[in-house]
Amino acid sequence: MPHNVAFRGTVLLLWGLAIVNSLTCRGLFWDGGSFFVDIIDDRDFHDFFTSRAHVTWLTELPLVLALKAGVTDNTRVLAMVLSAGLFALPAALYHLALARLRHDPTALALAIAAVAVVYLPTSFFIIGEYNATYAAVTAAMAVALTFEGRRDGLILCLLALFCLRSYESMIYFGPLLAAASLRGGQRGRRDDDNDDVVARMLRRISAVAFLSSVIVALSTFIRYWSEPYFTAVRAATFDFWQNLQFMVPFAGLACFAAITLVRPRWLLGKGPAILIGVIALLLTVAPWAYMLKPGTILFPPAHYIARTAAGGVLLALLVVLWVHRAWRGRPIALIDMLRRPEVGRKLAAAMLALTMASAVPDIVLTRIWIDYLGHVRGLVAGNTGYLKASTVPTLEWPQRMFSQAWTLPAFSVILRSSPSDAVVVDDVEGFINQPFDPACGTVPRLTGLSWR
Repeated sequence: MPHNVAFRGTVLLLWGLAIVNSLTCRGLFWDGGSFFVDIIDDRDFHDFFTSRAHVTWLTELPLVLALKAGVTDNTRVLAMVLSAGLFALPAALYHLALARLRHDPTALALAIAAVAVVYLPTSFFIIGEYNATYAAVTAAMAVALTFEGRRDGLILCLLALFCLRSYESMIYFGPLLAAASLRGGQRGRRDDDNDDVVARMLRRISAVAFLSSVIVALSTFIRYWSEPYFTAVRAATFDFWQNLQFMVPFAGLACFAAITLVRPRWLLGKGPAILIGVIALLLTVAPWAYMLKPGTILFPPAHYIARTAAGGVLLALLVVLWVHRAWRGRPIALIDMLRRPEVGRKLAAAMLALTMASAVPDIVLTRIWIDYLGHVRGLVAGNTGYLKASTVPTLEWPQRMFSQAWTLPAFSVILRSSPSDAVVVDDVEGFINQPFDPACGTVPRLTGLSWR
């Protein structure tokens, strides 16, 4: 398969999923619903976490602009607008990375692997700022390694500014991107000898910004280190195994990497295609694994739990990408093998297959998500007044995977068609702990808006 087919196929899949996920209002999942009603009530950004503000501003901008323009009073349409902002930004950034690397089959394969193993298995929790940050980091590395002049210098500066206040993972991504911005990735020449003064200056400015993002991320860690919420997050770092959609490709690629390190010439045979094919098959049938073992299920909240491990996988992919593009030392068998066009084309085709397989659990979960919204909407429309979360009928599996008591007030108000419809209040979790805005979990106003 020509590697340009892998490029186009991945891009089409990215944007196709972004459109579907926007139309199904997936940005409302978990924290998204509470953030959504706060934005509407305040007619402003929900940027209480200032160290991640740049991601928040860009992803919430379409919704804020729609509200300020008085475009609609339909909460369904507004939820689609929020979802579009959340999904379009990572899709655009990964598209940029893929486009910059499309002429190098192996580099393209590594970028596609980031979509398959990092983005899709952790993006059901799309409200999480890490989704856009990981995409921006991938795009920045791609631009740095294919740097051509002033335009790319400006792109790097914009990406660095975006990453400046994005996510705590910049603690380890920041130094890597700063170094890549300065050194570049073109083999066989010194980039600084060919770039003009303005281009070199822009590269250095972006490197400073990437290093500054480390300071912002570290300050966040120091400030919130003892907070109960962050303590719980740290404790769950190695619970990524709960995310079946992440574990299958992660374990498979770990085996792939181990075999390749020991036997680089293995890449010339059919072994890589067979191994990736098995991984893709397992990933495709993963949504129905519970039929063989009841405890083996896709668990949407685990997308959030696996985000830290996914960041580590992305770091490894970017390091390999840089070594592949920039190595100028004595010949190494593995690097020489990765630079063979036929090997790169095989890898790109294999990663496209893995990405398509990774989209299957995403689509299945989206279908269940639609059923969950319908269930809550029926509960709201079929009652009046205030309902206690502890008294409403317990959701059956798998819809209960999408439910949190503290988000029900927001969801019930969002899904009301008239002011007489019921509102579910949280008398179970009472989730008002910092660093979240205390408004989360309370009953929003949403005056004059309805779902239709």
